[in-house]
Amino acid sequence: MTKQQDKIESDEDLAQLVIGLGPCTFLLLLLLGLILLMPFLEEGIFARTLLGILFSIILLVGAFATRQTRWGFLFKVGLALLGVGFQWTALWTQSMALLHVAGLVYVTSLAVSFSGVLRYILKRGTITADKLHGALAGYIMLAFVWSFIYALIEFSSAGSFGPGRLDFTQTGTLFKLIYFSFTTLTTTGYGDVIPLTNHARSLVMVEEFSGVFYVGVLIARLAGLYPANVTKA
Repeated sequence: MTKQQDKIESDEDLAQLVIGLGPCTFLLLLLLGLILLMPFLEEGIFARTLLGILFSIILLVGAFATRQTRWGFLFKVGLALLGVGFQWTALWTQSMALLHVAGLVYVTSLAVSFSGVLRYILKRGTITADKLHGALAGYIMLAFVWSFIYALIEFSSAGSFGPGRLDFTQTGTLFKLIYFSFTTLTTTGYGDVIPLTNHARSLVMVEEFSGVFYVGVLIARLAGLYPANVTKA
């Protein structure tokens, strides 16, 4: 086999690992779409309705993406539907208490879906484009899980994050915490949003560790699986 043939086959293998369609592919696209569209969908009842629809779809796709057992799948779908129900009720009644409950359900639903994605991408088997997309989707989901945790902390103990008071009745407050979660997970830390209490700081430290741990374990695992799937002439 010539070097040119090796290069062509290598390029084809790389393309197959990057380009592909699967449940995790759609989940990744939805999560990226949410990040890009959220700044435009936080003001006005119509925009928030669209945001609610997008959140609802993500929860349901997350439940479908890595279904294993029947009961596990039903549990994920049930959590997703419960979160959707509380979210829509809070949206139309303008109830902060229901919004708090919806946040709790969201954290649980996203965490369960994240664990399913992690289990899927780390299990033995051929590395596919869907698994790589699942790895990226899992990283984004982890950031969203922490952002909702921060929102619940700020909601229950105002002044945990700053500078200034974060008012959830104002447009963009939740997105600030999502932005903060991503910068923390990637250990970027621009400093425009900061934890002000020791409880908040301890959670931020755990998120920083979880981000580094996720990337390290994931790369090690995928690197260990890849050689077994490469065929040699």
